[in-house]
Amino acid sequence: MRLQTRVQSGSDIQERRVTDGRISARWFPFFMLLPAILFILVIMLFPLVYSFYVSLTPYELLKPNSLQFELSRALRNYQTLFAESIFWKSVGNTIVFLFLSINLSYVIALSLSQLLARVTRGQGIMRTLLMVPMMFAPILVGFQFRWFFNANVGLVNNLLYSLGLMQERGQIAWLVVEPLGMFSIIVASIWMNLPVLTIILLAGTLSLPQETFEAADVDGANSWQQFRFITFPLLAPFSYIALTILSLDISRAFDIVRIMTDGGPAHRTELNWTYVTRLAIDNTKFGLGSAMSWVTVVLAVVFTLYFFRQLVRSRVVQ
Repeated sequence: MRLQTRVQSGSDIQERRVTDGRISARWFPFFMLLPAILFILVIMLFPLVYSFYVSLTPYELLKPNSLQFELSRALRNYQTLFAESIFWKSVGNTIVFLFLSINLSYVIALSLSQLLARVTRGQGIMRTLLMVPMMFAPILVGFQFRWFFNANVGLVNNLLYSLGLMQERGQIAWLVVEPLGMFSIIVASIWMNLPVLTIILLAGTLSLPQETFEAADVDGANSWQQFRFITFPLLAPFSYIALTILSLDISRAFDIVRIMTDGGPAHRTELNWTYVTRLAIDNTKFGLGSAMSWVTVVLAVVFTLYFFRQLVRSRVVQ
């Protein structure tokens, strides 16, 4: 009996050691990731929480004592924004900008990816040239297209004048007239974001199984039918991944608008990002600016979640 008791005690100790080892091995990856997690929380989460707190206060930069939370006026900044016509103008312009930029970029990128997929010689060179816009910072793209669409010395007006389509060089004020101003910043945004979208769609097109297309050829399907019923449905996961990335990237397109039009004239191209800067930096109203930034975050999340849900659905269907 004593010997059995000793054996049992030894086995219990051994099991306890194994159990302790399993616990430490299970939590070891989390301990290794803990510094990175803490860094992300400090760098990202704290500014988000603090900006939301500031949005609930009447804080102005020139009035440090105004950074005080009062429950009775916690939503005053949001009420002030919703009552201003400029706010709704900027939200409407932002929705139009996002909708047109994302959809036009996708259509052009899808067309380019299908053309590149059919190229047999020089495809590597064409891919390299396609990635040139990715080398430019957004602020440089803004300066570049501001010169392109300049009314007096811009490339577009000079080209139209040389072709005899304009009687005077400065006849079209691209960055001043309301529809043309929005058109100009959309063109700049498409040019900057087109390479990433095209590369993703091209990679998806080249990864599609060729047996399906060979079977379609045997059945007598033409190129358009193959694209409509085979290529386009199979590209759905790649499309929604690209659109999710694109929606996040376009939602940060502040530099282009700030450099090209700065939201003007008369708020005709005012977007949420330029309006945040106007409230917080130009007018030193950090409370209103923080509230406007959170409205912008919500709008960006809505666009991103839509494409993410479509991505999940496309994977479930396949």
